Amino acid sequence: MTVIAAGTVVLDGRVHRPGWLAVTDGRISDCGSGAPPVSADAAFADAVVVPGFVDMHVHGGNGASYPDDPERAAALHAAHGTTGGLASLVTASPEELVAQVRNLAAATRRAVVDGIHLEGPWLSTAHCGAHDRGQLRAPEAAEVDALLSAGGGAIRMATLAPELPGAIAAVRRLVDAGVVVAVGHTDADYDQTQAAVDAGATVGTHLFNAMRALHHRDPGPVPALLEDPRVTVELIADGVHLHPGVIRHVVTTVGPDRVALVTDAMAAAGVGDGAFALGGLDVDVDGGVARLRGTATIAGSTATMDRLFATAVRLLGADDAALTAAVRMTSSTPARALGLHRSGVLATGRDADLVVLDRDWRVTRVMRRGSWLR
Repeated sequence: MTVIAAGTVVLDGRVHRPGWLAVTDGRISDCGSGAPPVSADAAFADAVVVPGFVDMHVHGGNGASYPDDPERAAALHAAHGTTGGLASLVTASPEELVAQVRNLAAATRRAVVDGIHLEGPWLSTAHCGAHDRGQLRAPEAAEVDALLSAGGGAIRMATLAPELPGAIAAVRRLVDAGVVVAVGHTDADYDQTQAAVDAGATVGTHLFNAMRALHHRDPGPVPALLEDPRVTVELIADGVHLHPGVIRHVVTTVGPDRVALVTDAMAAAGVGDGAFALGGLDVDVDGGVARLRGTATIAGSTATMDRLFATAVRLLGADDAALTAAVRMTSSTPARALGLHRSGVLATGRDADLVVLDRDWRVTRVMRRGSWLR
């Protein structure tokens, strides 16, 4: 058994000063307020202990995309506190996508990631963002089934545009297979978005980005996703994709239990400026901002989850309410949205996934399933 004590610990969504937890065989066996009942093996008097971050939308890092080198990409994000989440794929040919899914299914079995997120190829050409427009296509039953078969249960989320032919049938097929369906990269109107949610879609992929804009006579997908309590909305809180006021407005409107902060990070995360690739498309990173070469189109981010956590705390007021809201949006809400029932919360019986932060919200230690990663 390992006992961890800290000046501040967020246990089961509540702030304890001080607090402690005990870890046995990779899980939290006990936890509580005050001093631990036995001597602590690791004590962090001036630190804050929070659940490990869960990133449900990330394409790569450390110079690698997930399908090319999942261990390398995952190591970068783990060092910044991400202990769970998905490996996101971008649009590709049917054959290449099946091969990538098989590769990442094996990485899922090795517990490198918790599963696969298909972001494409069933997206709108009008809002394709950093996806290969020439490879976008409507969902057909044969391809959906081929990818599900290749994943062997590892595909945990899929993003699609509900206005495409066959999309609603695809939503139902994916949901029946246990896949979380997200609405994104879409030109859907309000009614089409509602139809997707009624068919089983429960996530809005990077809300506002790569979707029809809100208009007072043509509201589009944004209000349809925000108003439905069944939907969790992703926000890329990297300081590039969204204005801080938009982030704050969404969080205060729907609450942190319906907001998942995501990095949407690509291979450049943790590396710096330079030339990279995303799904076969050339990307240039300048000043930490990734754009498709020769365009103004944002191509993912270079953020890590610790940066999003710190942004959320400061944006929401830097008090206990802001701290617990940041924990929900970076851990418990995405874990719940993905059905990761052992992650996202520091509580008895849950996986011992945790992050130790200093008073400036910088990561100092990371534990995943009871083992210290740094």
